[in-house]
Amino acid sequence: MSKPASTTAPRAISGIEVMRGVGAQEAKGFWADAWERVLKRRGAVLGMVWIGIIAFFAVFAPVIASAHPVMLERLDDKGAVIAREWPMLANLSPTDWLLMIAFAVGTPWVFLGGFNEPARKLGRGGRLGVLVVALLQAGLTIVLAGAIVGWADGSSVAWFKQLARLESGPWPIVAVVSLAIAAVTAIVPTLDSLGARLATILATAVLAGGLVLTSGGQKLINFERYIDDETAGRIHATWTLVPWSPQYTRSDMSGLAPGTMVQDEPKLASFKGTAFGARRNWLGTDSLGGDVLSQMMWACRLSISIGLVSTGISVLIGVTIGAVMGYFGGWVDMLLFRVVEIFMAVPVLFLLIVAAGVLPRDTYVMMAIIGCFSWTGAARFTRAEFLKLRRQDFVQGAQATGLPLRAILFRHMLPNGVTPVLVDASFAIAAAISVEATLSYLGLGPDGQASWGKLLSSATAATGTFVWWLAVFPGVAIFLSVLSYNLLGEALRDAIDPKLRKAAH
Repeated sequence: MSKPASTTAPRAISGIEVMRGVGAQEAKGFWADAWERVLKRRGAVLGMVWIGIIAFFAVFAPVIASAHPVMLERLDDKGAVIAREWPMLANLSPTDWLLMIAFAVGTPWVFLGGFNEPARKLGRGGRLGVLVVALLQAGLTIVLAGAIVGWADGSSVAWFKQLARLESGPWPIVAVVSLAIAAVTAIVPTLDSLGARLATILATAVLAGGLVLTSGGQKLINFERYIDDETAGRIHATWTLVPWSPQYTRSDMSGLAPGTMVQDEPKLASFKGTAFGARRNWLGTDSLGGDVLSQMMWACRLSISIGLVSTGISVLIGVTIGAVMGYFGGWVDMLLFRVVEIFMAVPVLFLLIVAAGVLPRDTYVMMAIIGCFSWTGAARFTRAEFLKLRRQDFVQGAQATGLPLRAILFRHMLPNGVTPVLVDASFAIAAAISVEATLSYLGLGPDGQASWGKLLSSATAATGTFVWWLAVFPGVAIFLSVLSYNLLGEALRDAIDPKLRKAAH
């Protein structure tokens, strides 16, 4: 039986209805259309899946892979529980807590429309911007407060040292640092409402300061005390999914193949079949007897943080300098472009190798060097876009109304010329991950941190024996990470470039 004609044929509309917009579809925004085109690229989607996996382990590695028990029950002589402790949670650092809180709160706030009507009106991009600024504020507070407290603790000035050793904690130092960074963050126009912006900044300052004062974060190297206490029957421990830490090494576990179960130690003979006695090295161990799987998970944080933070620094510097060059032109452009050419001539990798010999081998030093010497691409892209935009009517209108230079550059011109910078940033993240892996492979990476490059360097033992799992697992992780960012950058470039889009059709 055929359907009525009214359900099979579209209804004809008159010219009057067309003029009124009847039957017209709402036009997509530029970024919505570009994002839809990116999602049509299978390689870009697979790359985003891999980046999501890395991000997950970067956030949750401290609670997935740890040689600290999740819960520890202390027993009396009769085996009764007399106290309970949570060693793994007590040893999480302020950064660990910050990342997990940001993931738990920020993900639904950004992607599910926020928690109130003003947040929904802000848009997903606006909510993401607020989250990023809050994370930067909290991260800077944690890093600077921890550094200043450590400096004060070793200072020769009596009153300064006393502030760091108060029984209630070094709260005066933490409070001053938190408020100072909050005052600087208040300049960033993340929210139009001044009250909402100040409330967000103060809440972030309180959270970051509280994490510095209350979190542990001590790096325990000797985990054998748990084994001794459990063997003696003084405790009963509950372990996490991967009961190894990247710092935990044992000489009798050197070079174990993937899947090897550690059950032959005399101390653990009576605990076979329990969580401790059935410990398995799923990806094997390295030459020092460290578990490869736990190091692979913890190395995700180093790789993704090096890529994002160093690229963020380079984009900030490059966009600022490029905006000034493109807007003013003339002698300002010529002078600053000579500076760009000087920085382009600096080999970043060799500079990092030299810096590793004279500066502390620290993650923040590496981030700062990569970011401060790789901004030239963002500067050149921004300059080219601003040279085209500075003669546009909306820019001249903003100048005629007397808007300040900061508003003209970053509120009106930058949103219309930032697309090439975003594409370049994706490739820059991949390059930063490669540089970090290269330095760690050469033994010049950050001290005391798990790294894919460091694992890869131990694939060939001192005797010349090739250990395949130390080459395959970290090598594949580096390859997939770099490939994912490159695929995402290519898809984004094709989506926003009209010439490439036309050629594809």
